[in-house]
Amino acid sequence: MSNEIVITEEAVINKIYIIRDKKAMLDRDLAELYNVTTGNLNKAVGRNLKRFPEDFMFELSKQEFENLKKQINASKKKLSNQGKNIELVFNYLDELIEKKDKPRVKIDYKK
Repeated sequence: MSNEIVITEEAVINKIYIIRDKKAMLDRDLAELYNVTTGNLNKAVGRNLKRFPEDFMFELSKQEFENLKKQINASKKKLSNQGKNIELVFNYLDELIEKKDKPRVKIDYKK
């Protein structure tokens, strides 16, 4: 049995944000991907700082953090609305199918 971690491309892409015009991931998201606590991830990075480029990580300002929280909440809201939209589409399709099964009523057109 292997201890290999398989991380899908989609899982990573969904965790990338644009911050300060750079692609970035939050420490909590990295920790989740590697199935460790955020604290343990940060400790491991701290113990191995020499292995990372100088611009590898940065701390968000309070304003950046608040903006990011708003973006995340907005995207979650969009995702939950997508489910509602999909449900509406399926309901509409069901109605169309029901109408198709019923015979059409011909309407006479008089000149």
